[in-house]
Amino acid sequence: MSYLEYTVKTVPSGFRKLLFFNWPVLILICAVASIGFLMLYSVAGGSFQPWAEPQMERFAFGFAVMLGIALVPIWFWRNMAGLAYLVSLVLLVAVEFIGEVGMGAQRWIDLGFLQLQPSELMKIALVMMLAAYYDWLDLRRTSHPFWVLIPVILILLPTLLTIKQPDLGTAILLLTGGGIMMFLAGVHWIYFAIVIGLAVSAVSLVLSSRGTDWQLLKDYQFRRIDTFLDPANDPLGAGYHITQSKIALGSGGWTGRGFMQGTQSRLNFLPEKHTDFIFTTLAEEFGFTGATALLLLYMLILLFCAISAYNNRDRFSSLLTLGLSATFFLFFAVNMSMVMGLAPVVGVPLPLVSYGGSAMMVLMVGFGLIQSAHIHKPR
Repeated sequence: MSYLEYTVKTVPSGFRKLLFFNWPVLILICAVASIGFLMLYSVAGGSFQPWAEPQMERFAFGFAVMLGIALVPIWFWRNMAGLAYLVSLVLLVAVEFIGEVGMGAQRWIDLGFLQLQPSELMKIALVMMLAAYYDWLDLRRTSHPFWVLIPVILILLPTLLTIKQPDLGTAILLLTGGGIMMFLAGVHWIYFAIVIGLAVSAVSLVLSSRGTDWQLLKDYQFRRIDTFLDPANDPLGAGYHITQSKIALGSGGWTGRGFMQGTQSRLNFLPEKHTDFIFTTLAEEFGFTGATALLLLYMLILLFCAISAYNNRDRFSSLLTLGLSATFFLFFAVNMSMVMGLAPVVGVPLPLVSYGGSAMMVLMVGFGLIQSAHIHKPR
């Protein structure tokens, strides 16, 4: 009997599952969240209010939720996938009728104690649904047109509802995340080639619709595209956000100006410094070194999740872990690209770092499912 087997047998059954947690992922999550607390403390001028302390409380609650989800057998979450998707879809429809309006968008449902954003829940529910679908589907049918159409519908329904809110950033994440799930499940590459061709045509159609009676995007969304292509055209208007963001990124240099010494954030030149643009605050204060360190932590989380998925012999668990990891990747990849001017500003938060309740809870639920898949994998 090996030492590990002896240890497992001697630990009380109630605590035995704790030994099988993916501990590197847990430690890395705490490390990234701590960086977030530090930056929120900094952008508030050296105060835990109004952002750092509430974020700590949300993380503590989310961490407890993550542990609770992780201890539940993965087969339960497989059986709940359809219900989770259906409830999230109903909530997305409900937003159209009872949703709260903020910053020109109708995206939230007021629950009193929480402003719930159903599109955030759908990011997790969609991955669960697709993982359960491909776990159920015979591998030989994966690329059959009829069986490809079903997941396409499952992806497009929430995507279209989210665009209508409007929330282009989340819609892009849902569409891309769903496509990644289909690719991971083994759908033939020819379908993706067709989609890319249609996407190019759709972009052309959207751009040509500008200023017409059938305009497909809101005016502010077109302004974001203009800003992305040439922010210098309107540096004090539509291009202000990205111009100030680039100044903050460049002024950080290799090692940064120092903790709480960033002029762009301290003097309030940097907009949304506690949410979408918090990465630029970190880069200004800690420089290229600090930004690279955060990116390395993110990549290590992805690496350990990928190893867990690779070693898992359960198809649902493996697809779920990879799909949720891809969603996590899209979060920070889009945010970092956005603040560096490599992608349009679409309002995607930096995971575990940006201030926000819905995004934090959704991420912790996602990591809880990843832990559940890891703990309950066949051994």
